[in-house]
Amino acid sequence: MGSSSDVPALRRGLAVLRVLAARPGPVSAAVIARELELPRSTTYHLLAELTEAGFVTHLPEERRYGLGVASFELGSAYLRHEPLERLAGPLLRELVDRVGDNAHLGVLHGNELLYLIKERPSRPRTLVTDVGVRLPAQLTASGRAMLAHLPRNQVRALFPRADSFVLRTERGPRDLPELRRLLAREYRAGWSVEDGQITEGFASVACAAFDHGGRPTAAISVTMRHHCEPVEATAAENGRSRSPCGESWPELARLVRATADELTNRIGGRTGREGRARG
Repeated sequence: MGSSSDVPALRRGLAVLRVLAARPGPVSAAVIARELELPRSTTYHLLAELTEAGFVTHLPEERRYGLGVASFELGSAYLRHEPLERLAGPLLRELVDRVGDNAHLGVLHGNELLYLIKERPSRPRTLVTDVGVRLPAQLTASGRAMLAHLPRNQVRALFPRADSFVLRTERGPRDLPELRRLLAREYRAGWSVEDGQITEGFASVACAAFDHGGRPTAAISVTMRHHCEPVEATAAENGRSRSPCGESWPELARLVRATADELTNRIGGRTGREGRARG
């Protein structure tokens, strides 16, 4: 059995894996040592142990290191256990009990929003949103809640052309500049709202949950029946998002945000607001 003296080494080994996971490709030992402020000898020792265990792959011709097959196997096992759904499920049920409307957990899948969980109140309303359904991310509150925390170049890559901006109703961003303005306002507010952009007569409020690197990993939303004049809804501004009818959504957003923050805590994440580039 290992002693308590093994714990610092374990933490350093995990830190090495996190550095490799955060990079787009393999990196040198010097980069890892510099980023973690470790001695070169310690870094090479950690990399040797992780390589032997299969969690790191050494590329000798490039003198670089990348994630190994064992890391991939762990990630695949993680997905098989559906931890995000299991951790979010009780939180969504509690949220539904409080607000009396449908609540969802969604993730980005390219430039679409994929719904993983849908929790209904005791008297549910029929919605287009359901588990497994995909919708244009820029139209959904959940999609934009995550897009608002992505780097600008990533948002541009997801919506490269005019035909990327499909509409379901007459509402929603029609090009990249309009989407950027919308995301900037919602980023400042900390939550997103869509009003009739998916289904006429319904609106949604959403907030993002974040992983350990502060990246948006999912979003929680509440959808309720709502009707206003068929003009483009204004987005969250100065912490208050208003529809053309003059209604405000801050109290509901507060409850949704608290739920999303709790999910962030449960998955060991941290807020993505500080220092994150905006879409």
